[in-house]
Amino acid sequence: MTESEDSGAAPEPEATPLLAPAGGVPPVALYPSDMVKAADLLAAGSGPFAIDAERASGFRYSNRAYLIQIKRAGSGIILIDPVNHGGDALKVMAPLAEVLSTDEWVLHAADQDLPCLAELGMTPPRLYDTELGARLAGFERVNLAEMVRRLLGLGLVKGHGAADWSKRPLPADWLNYAALDVEVLLELREALAAVLAEQGKSDWAAQEFEYLRTAEPTVTRRDRWRRTSGIHKVRDPRALAAVRELWVTRDRIAQRRDIAPGRILPDAAIVSAATSNPDTIEKLTALPVFGGSRQRRSAQVWLDALARARTDPDPPTGAEPTTGPPPPARWSRRKPEAAERLEAARAALSELSERVSVPTENLLTPDTVRRLCWDWQPVPDVRAAVEDYLIQAGARPWQRELTVPVLTEALTTPSDG
Repeated sequence: MTESEDSGAAPEPEATPLLAPAGGVPPVALYPSDMVKAADLLAAGSGPFAIDAERASGFRYSNRAYLIQIKRAGSGIILIDPVNHGGDALKVMAPLAEVLSTDEWVLHAADQDLPCLAELGMTPPRLYDTELGARLAGFERVNLAEMVRRLLGLGLVKGHGAADWSKRPLPADWLNYAALDVEVLLELREALAAVLAEQGKSDWAAQEFEYLRTAEPTVTRRDRWRRTSGIHKVRDPRALAAVRELWVTRDRIAQRRDIAPGRILPDAAIVSAATSNPDTIEKLTALPVFGGSRQRRSAQVWLDALARARTDPDPPTGAEPTTGPPPPARWSRRKPEAAERLEAARAALSELSERVSVPTENLLTPDTVRRLCWDWQPVPDVRAAVEDYLIQAGARPWQRELTVPVLTEALTTPSDG
């Protein structure tokens, strides 16, 4: 039963605290010989692998894994430290990667962990994502702790998800927290699979998991500097050039030192310097943040970036060039018929979302809907045209089965009919 179905039900019983793994927290595998032993232990088990990875987002530039947790029936929990192997990382991890290629992976929010695991040569032959499955099942709150509480009646220890996992040695309570992330993940998979089967959504989930498993990496945005927080305050092309130069300079330093860019220089400081345009160290260090001891040591680096911006022969203007439609807020003025189509399509998908208890963004990505409504041209066979468009956009069969009929109706005007 989903949250939307039991809003009037009696309060649920308190969750039983899950304070530590039943088999305890194992020692962390550090050395190549440890990886071989861990692979042998996993190979002796059976069934799917529960997998999680801890990164150091907000602390490090890279998105690498700093700890990998694995559990399999008959093997218990394995904790892997994949760092400090340098250019031999793939070779060191190869025994684990080989074993992990033999059965299904179960992850929660797999899109977050698959890239860093792939960097180590680990890719799943099959995939089950309990977060994505929970969304398809209609649960509104889909974080791991909530799903474990709701479906298994257990309360997970919280508190270290946003920690700096690049820290060494890792504290014992952090390792306990990490181990618990996979302790009951296999049981959660079974409970969620039963919910999806009851709702007739097992095939929908299977299609989504396979699409996620085989999806190509997202192309990195070209003008990433335009995502600087507060850049909307910057209008002048020269000031935009300053934002770009400061951002690029910061990014190079952050990448070289493997430190999160915001810890090198906050976005607010970039915007402040770009709009103030100081041309001396005294003026720069008078600005907030730049007056600190660490920034004073780098003052000349930031001044050089600002100087390059002043002499840029082609300063940027306006928003980032895009091949897609403009923001929907502008549609009513530029293309009113497209605005009407988008309103009708959104209303139809919203009604469908309520009916099947699947979020609209999981029925179809918002970008796909916007592009369809903006590019649409009346044709004799609307349904076939919508079907073809969604196929080209990568919509899965279950999505097309549900959305093609409602979009066909939304896009069919009296003149088209």
